[in-house]
Amino acid sequence: MCPDGGGTYFLPRLVGLARAKEIFFSGDPVLAEEALQIGMINKMIPSEKLMDETLAYANKIASAPTRSVGMIKRLLNRSFDSDLQTQLEFESAFQGLATGTEDMIEGVMSFLEKRESKFKGK
Repeated sequence: MCPDGGGTYFLPRLVGLARAKEIFFSGDPVLAEEALQIGMINKMIPSEKLMDETLAYANKIASAPTRSVGMIKRLLNRSFDSDLQTQLEFESAFQGLATGTEDMIEGVMSFLEKRESKFKGK
C-alpha cells in the first residue's frame, strides 16, 4: 500500500524529506516521544486532560485578533509555494491590511495601557 490522506504532502514538511522517507520506507511505528522530538507533533497531552487543553487552546485562538490570525494562516500556507521575494511582498501587503484594523489599534492600546486585549475581529 501507499500512504494517503495527504501523508506524502504533510509529513515531509513536518519532519523533512529524509525522515519522512525513513518513516514510510521502514514501516516502523513512531512513538509519541519520537514524534515530539522530530517535530511530527507539537506536544503530548495525557488523554484525561486532552479535552480541557484542547478547549483552552481553541478559546485562546478564538479570542485572538481573528483577521490577523487568518492572514497569518494564509501567509504560512502560501510560503511553501513562494520564493523569498514573493513571500516578502505578500507579507507587506497583508501588513498594510492589518494596520488598518480596529484590532491592531486595540492591540497597541492594550499593550501601552498594560491590560488584556479585547479583539472584535474588525
